[in-house]
Amino acid sequence: MKEPTYFSHYLNRLATLWVVFLLISSCQSGDNLPEADPDDGGLFLPDGFEAVVVVDSIGRARHLTVNDNGDIYVKLRVPNEAGQGIVALRDTDGNGKADVIENFGDYPDTGNYGTGMEIHKGYLYFSTAGEVYRTRLDPEKLVPEGEVELIMKDDYKNAEHGYEHIAKPIAFDNQGYMYIPFGSPGDVCQEFNRRPGAPGLNPCPQLEWHGGIWRFDANKLNQTQQDGYRYATGIRSVVAMDWNEKENSLYVVQHGRDNLHRTWPDMFSRWESAVLPSEEFFKVEEGTDGGWPYYYYDHMREKKLLNPEYGGDKEKTTGAENVEWPLLGFPGHFAPNDLYFYQGDQFPDRYKNGAFVAFHGSTIRGPYPQGGYFVGFVPFEDGKPSGPWEVFADGFAQLDTIVNTGDAAARPMGISMGPDGSLYITESVQGKIWRVMYTGDKSEFGEAAMAKLEERKNSRTNIKDPDEEKDNLEKGLLEAGAQTYNIYCATCHQTNGKGDGTRFPPLSETEWVTANRGPNRKRLISLLLNGLEGQIEVNGVAYNGIMPAHSFLSDAEVAAVLTYIRKSFGNEASSISATEVAQVRKEEK
Repeated sequence: MKEPTYFSHYLNRLATLWVVFLLISSCQSGDNLPEADPDDGGLFLPDGFEAVVVVDSIGRARHLTVNDNGDIYVKLRVPNEAGQGIVALRDTDGNGKADVIENFGDYPDTGNYGTGMEIHKGYLYFSTAGEVYRTRLDPEKLVPEGEVELIMKDDYKNAEHGYEHIAKPIAFDNQGYMYIPFGSPGDVCQEFNRRPGAPGLNPCPQLEWHGGIWRFDANKLNQTQQDGYRYATGIRSVVAMDWNEKENSLYVVQHGRDNLHRTWPDMFSRWESAVLPSEEFFKVEEGTDGGWPYYYYDHMREKKLLNPEYGGDKEKTTGAENVEWPLLGFPGHFAPNDLYFYQGDQFPDRYKNGAFVAFHGSTIRGPYPQGGYFVGFVPFEDGKPSGPWEVFADGFAQLDTIVNTGDAAARPMGISMGPDGSLYITESVQGKIWRVMYTGDKSEFGEAAMAKLEERKNSRTNIKDPDEEKDNLEKGLLEAGAQTYNIYCATCHQTNGKGDGTRFPPLSETEWVTANRGPNRKRLISLLLNGLEGQIEVNGVAYNGIMPAHSFLSDAEVAAVLTYIRKSFGNEASSISATEVAQVRKEEK
């Protein structure tokens, strides 16, 4: 047999490289992808896209990252019962479903706001509310076994003012630096935080240590905020942050201020307070000043306006030319909680280098439907948006009209990309992860493929701008609730809600009625459904009457009458939804 020649060796090597190239190309073009779920995991996606649920119910998932081998690492909002705050996932048979699930991460955790999760130069970086840690990954092992190193610890400067916006997302540049936001301690740097009519402090002392982005050495251990460099200022609260590799620059989407109507009722209507101010999309460079707390952005008028705490009247722009304006503004209270610039090749070309944004969903849009609860997309060209924002993935909440945050079955939270260009999305209610894939013909992808998502943008109540009259949820709810109240409740509690002074307690300004969170909110629903016997104390007075069960009322009737009570007689609590009532009824059967 003839000895192989150099040329034949070369041909064999070339053939091997060609096979590898074909395998990579087929993977990026959508071949060899796992089979999608028949219903795409409940998601609505552009034509040609499909989704598979990787895992469900791993705990309240926040941000995630995907390793080069496809392993997934997820940060939980709160550690599990064993004190472990990270979940590692592996798909060993290639069907898209995680079949190895391991919890790890036994580290000190300040607060319950775990957020950041990034892989950088062989290390897994992750954050709690107050710390940034890292541990070295072993390519042979799913769970890292090395030492957990403390990179940065928040020393909570100005903590006496409170500390509301404490998330610690993480981003890295290409020069060895790590970027961390330090959110504002309050809403708009008022003399008395969130007090109606309270003036803003000018200059705002909180800007020395908060309301901005700090830059740190990504490899130095045991840093505090003092060791960092204030890279940008005037940025109220950031959870959505990413380093854009193509532009070699940092980008963020800021959470806008809250409660314009509650704080300034004579100036802003409830509708204006629901849709304003905008969530601002910034390109952040060294020295950027986003304008907080002095300014807010109105995306409908495309204006940066002076906040009323600083003399604003919805028209004044005094000094706004000296601060950074956003690349674009999203509607208010969408709650942008992750930002990811797509670098893969699997998706159609229009998505390359564009920005995906996970809108976690609002809590303060009442009396209008809550907004957000979807993943949006912003096409990019030359470092800035090249078109309006779009809806990429919807259906997380599993219902159209979201009255209260707790009604949503899922709230999209984190976004990352796998080695084959698939997009991974987490949600924070139960802990589900979707893998979104493109399986269509990229050459045929166009506007028609996105038509149904454009229709959702203009019709779904969690996405569209609410109609000031038609979408006011309280309008019909309060009328129906008043009717039910007068039939079943007024005899005992009186038409004015003050009770009879002896046997039947008042319904005004009591935690029994106005509780907005946790067990006490459910207690009110349960009380109406099941009744109550025995002595209770209301506003310091003991009552010992009998409250009959009203389980014969429908979920909608219970929701309406409780909403009426919570918004009448001097009460200003949030609405109760039929979804909440149904859930309590189901739990107590």
